[in-house]
Amino acid sequence: MYIENIVEGFYNLVNGSRVLLFVNYDIDAICAVRILQYLFRCDSILFTVVPVSGVQELRQAYEENCEEVKFVVLVNCGGTVDIVELLEPEDSVIFFLLDSHRPTDLCNVFSSSQVRIIGKADPDEGIPDFDDVFREDSDDEDDENSGEESDPEESRAAKRMRMSEEAILKRRDQRLWNDKRNRIVFNYTQFSYYGKSSAVQMFELAHCLSKDNADLLWCAIVGVTEQYLLGKVEKQQYVLETGTLQGYVSKLNHNMEEEPTEASAAPVTVARISYIKDLQLALYRHWTVEASLRHSMYSACKLKLWTLKGERKLHELLVDMGLPLIQSRQNYCAMDMVLRQEFHSMIEKLADKYNLDQLVFASFILQHGFRNKFCASDVVYSMLALLESTSRERSAQDCFVEAMDALSKSKKHLLEDGIEKAKQMLISIFKMVQSALDMQMVVSAGPFLYFIIQEGALNARLFSHPHTLISLAQFILQAYVMLKTKKATNLPLIVSAPLNVEEGTCLVVGIPPVAEDSPKNFFGKAFEQAAEKTNARAQLDYFDSSVMKLKTEDRSKFFDALAALLS
Repeated sequence: MYIENIVEGFYNLVNGSRVLLFVNYDIDAICAVRILQYLFRCDSILFTVVPVSGVQELRQAYEENCEEVKFVVLVNCGGTVDIVELLEPEDSVIFFLLDSHRPTDLCNVFSSSQVRIIGKADPDEGIPDFDDVFREDSDDEDDENSGEESDPEESRAAKRMRMSEEAILKRRDQRLWNDKRNRIVFNYTQFSYYGKSSAVQMFELAHCLSKDNADLLWCAIVGVTEQYLLGKVEKQQYVLETGTLQGYVSKLNHNMEEEPTEASAAPVTVARISYIKDLQLALYRHWTVEASLRHSMYSACKLKLWTLKGERKLHELLVDMGLPLIQSRQNYCAMDMVLRQEFHSMIEKLADKYNLDQLVFASFILQHGFRNKFCASDVVYSMLALLESTSRERSAQDCFVEAMDALSKSKKHLLEDGIEKAKQMLISIFKMVQSALDMQMVVSAGPFLYFIIQEGALNARLFSHPHTLISLAQFILQAYVMLKTKKATNLPLIVSAPLNVEEGTCLVVGIPPVAEDSPKNFFGKAFEQAAEKTNARAQLDYFDSSVMKLKTEDRSKFFDALAALLS
């Protein structure tokens, strides 16, 4: 069931008890739990944070941590599965779902006691009526038993005939109801997509408790920005969320200006958030202009920068802007002051000429003093790079903690380290896109396109993480569409990368066509059906159903089944 009053239905209920927090490995979830940690510490609420990457890991983590726990909060995980059936908890345990993944499992939606969903039901989610998907069979059995005792004078043969007719009619009715239910459930679950940012919901809770501040608001902003940059939500939804957050920014800044003079004597050290019109150029404030233009998906695809013609076009753009090549190849912060101040206006004026009409987007910037100035997108790229920089020496949990600490004022070195890692990640993605297109490795399978990263490819290990592989897939599809005919805009893309060479497994992600206005993804259901038909050794374990683990040996037959299914 849904909890619309988060304070009464959630926070006041867990206050005074120990809370177990399961958190998915994504930026929005990290930002949401960061806000929750602050609130819990304010009220001395004991809590345990456990990061989980998939359904099986969630089950195992619950078994290890469930002792003496009555309240469990699941952040961006658990909402799309029947959580009670999965974890088999005691009747006294209550689960609070704070999950932006959609669609929400119907058993969770209609649970009357143990499962409580934080937030309001989205009208666009199309949740079916309870009676259409759940049915009590006990009433039918009672009617059947009462019918047997109704008429003692009726002959045995007549009674047997009447009962068999009734049974046939009931079976027919049950079959029709089951067919209708299956159709309704399929229509409800066939697409996976994302709802409201969990970080924003937690900031709204902090605001209701009068405990909001600039640091918590910044976490909410980063959570929303991650959803937009990774293509999880439509631009319209992002614009609405940023409009709401802009209101909170104005209010907080106004309160800071009204503080007494003594408190504002050192305003330089205070965190200040500003609403700005920013450019869709990755990390350009911490990089060179030329490198940012080349390695940002939007500008690279519009200018076709993986080609010689595109390279010439980039130099033409820099010339038209009046930006000398030597200036464009040094760090943005070291550029000439006048060029830096005019950079935004210069590139905006030329946007239409170079087909960069959507280069500008609404965003926020956080400033500590004069030097520490970070845009929300910078923080997202940095945290993503930290989160997915696992190695033999660095476990996934270590990376999770580092990504969370990057939000801290006192650990700016982590954020800057993440920015350097993000630059390398973006360079590797661009090189892989260039290689895929130059060598014509993007293959059409009829109803979809696919690209396979072979074992031993340059930086193949980098793409064994879901977020990085999804970013690569989006870049490849956008670039492929720019090169091909209009037909390519209607084709989805599947990308596969080696996951564990020793185990012989690969990671597979699917993204919807460019022509689709909505980022709703149908690959979750398609992967499930193709795996069943081929008996492929697949694990649909990720909370994002469009990501799966597959045995490399089974990949070819799995793709064949998928092509037949989608034809």
